[in-house]
Amino acid sequence: MCALDQKDHIFLLQAKNIAPYPGPNKMRDCYCTVNLDQEEVFRTKIIEKSLCPFYGEDFYCEIPRSFRHLCFYIFDRDVFRRDSSIGKVAVKKEDLTKYHGKDTWFPLQPVSADSEVQGKVHLELRLSEVITDSGAVCHKLATRVLECQDLPIVNGQCDPYAAVSLLGPSRSEAKKTKVKRKTNNPQFDEVFYFEVRTFRKKKGEKKWYFLQPRDNGSKSVKADELGSLRLNIVYTEDHVFSSERYNPLTELLLHSAHVEPVSASAAHVLGEVCREKQEAAVPLVHLFLHYGKIVPFVSAIASAEVNRTQDPNTIFRGNSLTSKCIDETMKLAGMHYLQVTLKPIIDEICTEHKPCEIDPVKLKESENLETNRENLRQYVDRIFNVITTSGVRCPTVMCDIFFSLRESAATRFQVDQDVRYTAVSSFIFLRFFAPAILSPNLFQLRPHHPVSVLSNYYTNTTLTICSALQMELYKQKLYKQNFTNGTDGNKWNWQNQKYADAVKNVSVCCPWVFWDVFLSVTLFMIKRAQGRNRFGMKNFKKRWFRLTNHEFTYHKTKAALCSIPIENILAVERLEEESFKMKNMFQVIQPERALYIQANNCVEARDWIDILTKVSQCNRKRLSTYHPSAYLNGHWLCCKQSVDCAPGCTPCTGGLPANIQLDIDGDRETERIYSLFSTYMSKLVKMQEACGSKSVYDGPEQEEYSSFVIDDPQQTYKTLKQIISAVQTLEQQHAQYKRDKFRKTKYGSQ
Repeated sequence: MCALDQKDHIFLLQAKNIAPYPGPNKMRDCYCTVNLDQEEVFRTKIIEKSLCPFYGEDFYCEIPRSFRHLCFYIFDRDVFRRDSSIGKVAVKKEDLTKYHGKDTWFPLQPVSADSEVQGKVHLELRLSEVITDSGAVCHKLATRVLECQDLPIVNGQCDPYAAVSLLGPSRSEAKKTKVKRKTNNPQFDEVFYFEVRTFRKKKGEKKWYFLQPRDNGSKSVKADELGSLRLNIVYTEDHVFSSERYNPLTELLLHSAHVEPVSASAAHVLGEVCREKQEAAVPLVHLFLHYGKIVPFVSAIASAEVNRTQDPNTIFRGNSLTSKCIDETMKLAGMHYLQVTLKPIIDEICTEHKPCEIDPVKLKESENLETNRENLRQYVDRIFNVITTSGVRCPTVMCDIFFSLRESAATRFQVDQDVRYTAVSSFIFLRFFAPAILSPNLFQLRPHHPVSVLSNYYTNTTLTICSALQMELYKQKLYKQNFTNGTDGNKWNWQNQKYADAVKNVSVCCPWVFWDVFLSVTLFMIKRAQGRNRFGMKNFKKRWFRLTNHEFTYHKTKAALCSIPIENILAVERLEEESFKMKNMFQVIQPERALYIQANNCVEARDWIDILTKVSQCNRKRLSTYHPSAYLNGHWLCCKQSVDCAPGCTPCTGGLPANIQLDIDGDRETERIYSLFSTYMSKLVKMQEACGSKSVYDGPEQEEYSSFVIDDPQQTYKTLKQIISAVQTLEQQHAQYKRDKFRKTKYGSQ
């Protein structure tokens, strides 16, 4: 068995030479969207008054479904908030490897209805001889249109039909199927007959075909006529085997925390051979979190790094494997911590649009410097207060790691009494909270960038300044210095000792207390009205959904139409598309009924399932099984049981580590690590040579080996031998799988 895992990491860098606006003001306010086929999954900020906008944004996405094209659309937004498409870049899935990890300029192509095609059709063609009543031989082509899949949904609707045409030099004949309402996976099963004059031989075939544009998109344009978009696409596609194939490599990696010295462990070796430490840190953290061993591993590599550090002021300041692993752990384990701590004030900043610019050169005519300074003072003070009083809510995993960091730093630098605090608080402030304030959309604190050009300006300015001031405030208050506004030299007289003590309180974190904090998430989605026995599109209503740590509600206006207490949520699971012929559906299961909800896209659906599962994970009556399809017309569509309260037929997807709800597949992460080892096999061999080289034992180190950290050559050589053996075994298994798949794959199969 082999599962497919797809990941995309996209750096949206910049666009240039955008076609000017047809008017006296030729500048445009542009933003860019990322789409899987035609489904938007990400949107950049709006860059004002530019024909060469620089975005500099990155987007990471676990791709939850199959797709044909990764598309990027450039839109222009005018003062009336109307969006018009300028052009697009569409990269075929099979071409993504060509651009993997490379900065590439793509010319923008025009956007037209005929070029926006996706989906596939299942056809059967049969050519045969027919003898007529008069005895003449007639040749007929039977065309059977069976079904289509994954057709695009335009403006929330899809009412498809199929047109079959027979074109020849002297005639044209066309026939149509019946229209199938409200589905993008229509079942037609209609046969059309065309009389033909000649044919070479009888034939019959049934195949799937990708749908193509009718006229290859639209009119051709010259290169760079619409402009160009610069992208860096990192795309990985892993084929994941069953667990027993990975056991040798997995056990070798998980044993890393107990290897002496830790620099001779398999996990540390991965960090040494990878081009970027982040490349190794991401799958390692996922793997150790999945198996509940992240704390001893991070503690081991952190202790080794502290022992190599000479100056306490530089502790954990570099982009080492330790710092990258802690960053990734905070991002995963601390995501909800960020939500309950920062989201209320971030939402306020994004909705109030108060001006906070304090540089006189950048002030707008309608702004007042003193008013802006006061607005900024209030925001910065409130953000700092919510951070410094949030220690009680810090996740247990983060607390355990920070405790280990404090002890290692205090033992190594016994003279410096503050190092035990700086070692921890620098991670929390400089590498956790400050980046989340600067880019809240990357930490799921905001769904996307502000839609208004004006709000975009005020929000970005405020968040940028607040993030910078939080870092500066942390550094100044920690060292008991006055905080100075660098613009005009006026000092902000906060109480120094108070804030120095507050920073220390954050670094002496207590276990996470979840239920004493208010969480609010609001989104516009579609839900199915409860209590209906028959299904119809009128049963689906658009509603505003709001989630707190106490209840899940939906609204038509301000008042809640329905409130579901968090303790009544028994499970949150995906709903099979065939239930209602609708994509991106999920269900919130309660004691008496299930609420069926459609999100706006696949990424949004996954995020809602994740957050609802997190807030309800401690419920005592959580289900172990559920129905993946709906209860309609007197029975469950999945298992055909007729009782609406019948036990579920499929295991629930919950049951992850306490106080962290992470959807991690350990085998997938081991496969990713195997792929990295395989990619950097030449470095593994060179590192092995370094261990065996006499220069490592006796003489001066050779320059070609100087990049490796090798504290114990013999133990490191032993680990490398085990890694190479495990990687070679998996390479053979992958090669065999590809050979078998090639033999079994038939052209035209689904």
